[in-house]
Amino acid sequence: MARRPARRPARKISGKNPSRAARGPSAATEREKIIAAFLSLLAEKPFEKIGLAAIAKAAGVSLATLRGEFPSTLAIVAAHIKATDRAVLSEDASDMDDEPARDRLADVLMRRLDILAPHRAAVRSLLRSARRDPPLALALNVLARRSQRWMLNAAGIGAAGPIGVLRAQGLAVLFAGVLDTWSRDEEEDQARTMAALDRALARGERLAGLIDDLCAIPGRLCRMRPRAGSPRRRRKDSGETAAA
Repeated sequence: MARRPARRPARKISGKNPSRAARGPSAATEREKIIAAFLSLLAEKPFEKIGLAAIAKAAGVSLATLRGEFPSTLAIVAAHIKATDRAVLSEDASDMDDEPARDRLADVLMRRLDILAPHRAAVRSLLRSARRDPPLALALNVLARRSQRWMLNAAGIGAAGPIGVLRAQGLAVLFAGVLDTWSRDEEEDQARTMAALDRALARGERLAGLIDDLCAIPGRLCRMRPRAGSPRRRRKDSGETAAA
């Protein structure tokens, strides 16, 4: 079973908006009110049944204000994911620098789950909607992949270039499975979630190794290709000359 890396417990962020909690006590902005209202509605009803007018009413803002902040409900989801990213990245985790990459990534992902804890019902609802709606699932995958590139960077794992895209996509898929388990895990010790995270990280290590191996293949092929003037090339040229 996965264990949490040895460090101080990750800071739990209370309240309905992680970005506000990460900044400290202050008056919620209209943008934050809208995100909080949307999450409250999402915890009670499916994503596809939440209208913009209902969000504006729950947030106590006008439709004009809502339109000025967000063009769609999916944009509100994107803003919440970005706020969660910022809350994770804002925590000092320098005491994990000497730990193995797997432990650093586990710590980052557990911090993310801590921050999402007040929104467990909303996450569960969104996952259910994504399973019924492939276009929504694809859109969420794009957001998740972008988010996981930041999580990889937070863990000190390379996420640049094509390899980084593949790693982020793999982690997005793996973490979605962890989220699904976590959203239904009501036990205080979160044993099911920790086991799911452990399995995901093990698969992630195998995936990372496979990606590195695949990306090394072109280089090996280039080294194997005969060079002009090499003994093999000269022997081939000599044979062609003799045949002529």
